[in-house]
Amino acid sequence: MATLTCPACAATVQEDDLICFTCGANLPRPDRLEDPASPPTVRQESLRRDAAPATSMAPASCPRCGAAIPDRSTMACPACSRPLPRVSGPISPVVLRLAFAAGNVDVPAGTSLVLGRDPGESLVAAAFLDHDNVSRRHATVTVSDSGEATIRDEESTNGTFINGDRALPGTDVRLRDGDQIRLGADVMANVSLPRQPAGSPPFSPNGQRDHR
Repeated sequence: MATLTCPACAATVQEDDLICFTCGANLPRPDRLEDPASPPTVRQESLRRDAAPATSMAPASCPRCGAAIPDRSTMACPACSRPLPRVSGPISPVVLRLAFAAGNVDVPAGTSLVLGRDPGESLVAAAFLDHDNVSRRHATVTVSDSGEATIRDEESTNGTFINGDRALPGTDVRLRDGDQIRLGADVMANVSLPRQPAGSPPFSPNGQRDHR
């Protein structure tokens, strides 16, 4: 596999990466070089938090629609108008990686990312443009400030599956390192989630905590 460099920060990236792991810039796809520049990724938005004090503020992206929140003092999402939760304290260094056949998608702690075919809804829509069984707004992946990751099916047409079990629409399902998610019939991704917080019981496929 060829080794390339990010056009934004010159960091080394892999040919199948969709987003630069270092600066969060969207990486051009060889077969889509004619596409216009993509908006900032959730990684770029999260980097803006580094100099902020550990006080209560809005998340870097809306947990409902995935829109970036440039002003974290705002009380409601500028895109969907829903009230924003307040978060405080240090942000975990955990970064969730979803390895799709089309490329890798990284979601840092404290952010959410919509998976789907609509470029207006998803920053990584290019990964799904050739898959008609993926909905325009299919699922939302969220990594909390503490590094716990969940996925929520957004009432997609063909469903979201975790390790073969279909997720209930609108229900957050816990993701763990080594899990496999499937969007629709055949869009697969392996989950990489290093340094998970210890002591939290796993979630069962219906989103409830499993205390066995």
